[in-house]
Amino acid sequence: MCAANSTFCCPGRQELRDLQVNMENQQVQQVEVEATVKPELTAALRDIRAQYESIAAKNLQEAEEWYKSKYADLSDAANRNHEALRQAKQEMNESRRQIQSLTCEVDGLRGTNEALLRQLRELEEQFALEAGGYQAGNARLEEELRQLKEEMARHLREYQELLNVKMALDIEIATYRKLLEGEESRWGRGCLRVVGRGQKRGAA
Repeated sequence: MCAANSTFCCPGRQELRDLQVNMENQQVQQVEVEATVKPELTAALRDIRAQYESIAAKNLQEAEEWYKSKYADLSDAANRNHEALRQAKQEMNESRRQIQSLTCEVDGLRGTNEALLRQLRELEEQFALEAGGYQAGNARLEEELRQLKEEMARHLREYQELLNVKMALDIEIATYRKLLEGEESRWGRGCLRVVGRGQKRGAA
């Protein structure tokens, strides 16, 4: 853990080392001073050294506690970062799976769309052919209908002409019939006269 967080861990250890080195140097200097100073100063120096050692031990203990606290904080932060990184990797893998699934779905939909487009083009071509056939058939039927109308009009004209001829003939026949009836009536009266005359001659 300290290797991963060397920036935070190393300064604390370096301070402890420097503090220990300073204490050793001071102890050496104190020994040299004790050998040269007067005996009456030895007690005072011993008291000062005891106080200094006490302060140094206290500072060393506080430094160790501070280091342990920082180490614990950094360990917790590293653990939290590790958990966050794990969750981020898990979410990224899940997102990657979702993307792959959506990609497969999009590819499938693209294939379906292309198939539908081909089918639509085929239907449009078939409809165009059928529409062309229907148009040709419609034109042919319209032409036949036009010809039938013309033929019907011609038949109607011929029928009207025949009807006019029949009416003229009926009138002429009626006229001839009246004439014949008149002739028959006159011929009948003439015959009666002749018969009457013959009867009269026989009686005489």
